Amino acid sequence: MHWIALQWSLDADTPDAPALPTPESLGWWALQYTPHVAWQDEALMLEVSACERLWGGRLQLMRQLLAANPAPDVRMLGAQGATSLIALARLRLFERDENRPQDIPAGLPLDTLSAAREHLDLLARLGCRTWGDVAALPRGGLTRRFGTGLREALDAAWGLRPESHAWLTLPDVFEQKLELPALAETAPELMWSANRLLSALQIWLRARQRGASALELQWTLDLKRFNGVNLPPHQQVTVRTAEPTQDMAHLRRLLSEKLALTTLAAPASWLRLRTLETDAWAGASTSFLPEDNRKGDRLHEMVERLSVRLGAQQVVVPSAQADHRPERKQAWRPALQKENAPAKARKDEKTAASQPDAIYPPWLLPEPLLLEMDGERPCYRGPLSRLIGPQRVEAGWWGDKEDGGQPAMRDYYVAESPEAGLVWIFRERPSARFSAGEVRWYLQGFYA
Repeated sequence: MHWIALQWSLDADTPDAPALPTPESLGWWALQYTPHVAWQDEALMLEVSACERLWGGRLQLMRQLLAANPAPDVRMLGAQGATSLIALARLRLFERDENRPQDIPAGLPLDTLSAAREHLDLLARLGCRTWGDVAALPRGGLTRRFGTGLREALDAAWGLRPESHAWLTLPDVFEQKLELPALAETAPELMWSANRLLSALQIWLRARQRGASALELQWTLDLKRFNGVNLPPHQQVTVRTAEPTQDMAHLRRLLSEKLALTTLAAPASWLRLRTLETDAWAGASTSFLPEDNRKGDRLHEMVERLSVRLGAQQVVVPSAQADHRPERKQAWRPALQKENAPAKARKDEKTAASQPDAIYPPWLLPEPLLLEMDGERPCYRGPLSRLIGPQRVEAGWWGDKEDGGQPAMRDYYVAESPEAGLVWIFRERPSARFSAGEVRWYLQGFYA
């Protein structure tokens, strides 16, 4: 067997120390190199004897681990050994800037063995300074005096007994909790701690090859009652994206916008981040052409940020409708709201939308404008001259006002105004059932 021990250490005296990913997320990151990953004391242990050849050998694997540090702002230490205890002991020596002994494991200092730390004073009085000194003591007396733990640890260090570890596994759904270092009273304080959970989420998404579509950030309120009002135990915000993403910078901006619009009912003590929806991640596609690789945010990312900042109902997109009446051909829905129509109906609507009628104007009025008449000639900034038409529309006879208003029986024309240019007008056709008898003209849209 061959073990690699890794450790990330933060300097407590540094005021602006970077946020280190959670221990679980560091273990998920290591699973891409070997399926045998476990935490042992302060170090992350990787057993790589079965897969080191896939990475080009032990030296090349160590170089890749150091280069792919999941916390690039934090120094990562690494050491190797035939057993996990040897690798951990060498890591502790490396952290203290001590040279390794020639005879391993017999020459290793006794304070690098976790099982011996509580007995260091007594073992020192017995003249034991190294692992080999303790291993040379009579087995029965050592067990009676210090218990079985020390003897079993020495047997495992020499490879005389198998090692037992709780191997880490990757969960199917991301959900992590984090205790805040201090009570958070504002949104920026919450966001500072949420960055650590977002770093863990990025590692999980990459390991699962998934993209996040919906997230929920929940915080636990430290008070149950405030100003005489009972408070709920939690508050939360939900962030949704139009497309699956692994871009933590984009998710961080969306969460910041959401939290900026949220008032904390009381100081928060815990944070929890979980995924609500994820999709398979196909990866980012690039192009050899420089004009296709423009810098800046993508369109859907800008739409998502504006929807969070201004409100979902303020950022809308058109949705094609199956209707011949111009005012009913198109509806508006929030940009982040998914369409509920079946897949076949959406496909038909997209096909119809991609083949517009050539005479339809690019700009329609919200409501048709009743035109004044000069005799039998409609006027809009001067008398109108009809150029193209009529295009006859007769639809809506099946519906009532709840289904779109009165039925439409119209003749459409493309006309020219002396001042407004080309316009789109229509005339109501007389009908004993749907018309009062008089002929009325309306302005429906403009041409560029």
